[in-house]
Amino acid sequence: MAGVLTDREQASGSVGATAPGGAPSGPGSRGDTPAPGRRPSASGGSGGSGSGRSRMRRNDLFWAAVFILPTLLGLVVFYLWPVVRTLLISFTETGPFGGSEFVGLANYRELFGDARLWETMLNTLKFTVVALLGIPIALVVAALLSTEGLRGVRIYRVLYFLPVVTMPAAVGLIWRTLYNGDVGVINALLGLVGIEGTNWLSNPATALYAIAAVGIWLSLGTQIVIFLAAIQGVPKDLYEAAALDGAGRIRQFWSITLPQISPSVFFISVLAVIGALQTFDLIFVMTGPTNPAYPQTETIVAQFYQRGFVENQQGYAAAIALVILVVIVAVTALQFRLQKKWVHYV
Repeated sequence: MAGVLTDREQASGSVGATAPGGAPSGPGSRGDTPAPGRRPSASGGSGGSGSGRSRMRRNDLFWAAVFILPTLLGLVVFYLWPVVRTLLISFTETGPFGGSEFVGLANYRELFGDARLWETMLNTLKFTVVALLGIPIALVVAALLSTEGLRGVRIYRVLYFLPVVTMPAAVGLIWRTLYNGDVGVINALLGLVGIEGTNWLSNPATALYAIAAVGIWLSLGTQIVIFLAAIQGVPKDLYEAAALDGAGRIRQFWSITLPQISPSVFFISVLAVIGALQTFDLIFVMTGPTNPAYPQTETIVAQFYQRGFVENQQGYAAAIALVILVVIVAVTALQFRLQKKWVHYV
């Protein structure tokens, strides 16, 4: 019959059937055949997003390098290279008319065999210990200035900070006049109460400690400002709870304030030690090589200046500079190791 299709005709009709729109829909249609030279993607477009992420990552790394490069270049040029250059110079000896000759470890053997090195190291150690006494002074002043209801705190803060922005050379000249044994204000004030003064900067027994007192006065402003900020950051609830338990102001200071601001105390101690180990200008201005007490006040940095810039022994001075670097690094590392026992990070 004309209306009845055979099995072969039905099969051929199903193969040639078209979907709406005229596109073949059978398994052998062109829609299921990939384009020549193109492989089908199993992830369905994830390759494009992956390459986009990789492109973004490279872009981020590029801009990170652009912003880091100036700082890194500054560190290399102004910090790392001078250290390397100083190390190389320490193995040489400079001639009287310029030029240098490689001498190996001769400068270091001469340096560690020089009794003057150990004397200046002892003077530096004494100065550093006295300079650390400024930390409890600054801590007490900051605690007093943080008293509630105290007026003029900003004025006191400015007055204490004024020496910090003053040139150390100018400070040294002013205090040298104050310490003068004949016309100095300090001896005049002591004479009013019946105490006979001395030549503070010419007396070997008092010169180093007189200069260290000026160093404390110079650094007091920075320490007070940092301690004030740290004390103001302590939660008030702790003081209220301690007051309810009957703790007085002194007890609150030792049990609450000091542990809470111990990171700031540690930070100040590190800065104070590094600054004291590098002291030169204040001592040089207040005493100087012509002062009879200068051997008792000369620090290792002053010895570096004498050998390098006065006697033109650049190799020997470079060896001293590296010794100073090693001492500062060793002392700072010791401080960081000991801080684990008393510094409390909240």
